[in-house]
Amino acid sequence: MTDHADYFEHRHIVGFEETNLVGNVYYVNYLRWQGRCREMFLKLRAPDVLADVQADLKLFTLKVDCEFFAEITAFDELSIRMRLADLAQTQLEFTFDYVRIDPDGEETLIARGRQRVACMRGPNTATVPSLVPEALIRALQPYTRTTVAPLGRTA
Repeated sequence: MTDHADYFEHRHIVGFEETNLVGNVYYVNYLRWQGRCREMFLKLRAPDVLADVQADLKLFTLKVDCEFFAEITAFDELSIRMRLADLAQTQLEFTFDYVRIDPDGEETLIARGRQRVACMRGPNTATVPSLVPEALIRALQPYTRTTVAPLGRTA
C-alpha cells in the first residue's frame, strides 16, 4: 500500500482460492478487492473516520460495477488503484483500476470498477443520510484529479 500522485494503492497477489476451475480469477473477487482497498485506505489514511465507523457512521455501498479487459490467474501481482470520482453532500463515488504488475515491471490494465457509497447514521432500523465527514474529505483530497467538494462546502 503506497501513495502515488492521484491514487491510493493496495497491492495483492492472487491466490488459488480466488480462481475458478479453468484457472482464471472468479469475477466476485474484483468486488472483494474494491472493498479491501477502501478498508485499507480508511485504516492507513483516515483512522479518525474508521473510529467514526466503529461508533455510529455507516458507509452503505449503493452501487458497484466492474468492466473486465483481460484475465488474470494465480500468483499474478495486482495493484488496485482507488481514486475519488465524485463527492456530494452525503455520497461518494470511487473508481478502481486493476493493474497487473509483471515481473519485469510492465503494467497492464486488466479491469476498471466503480463504487457509489452513502454516508448514514443512526440505529440499523432507522438510519438517515449524513454529511460526508470532513475528515474523510480531507483524507481523500490527494486521490482526485480535480478539486472536488460537496455543495455548501469548500475543499
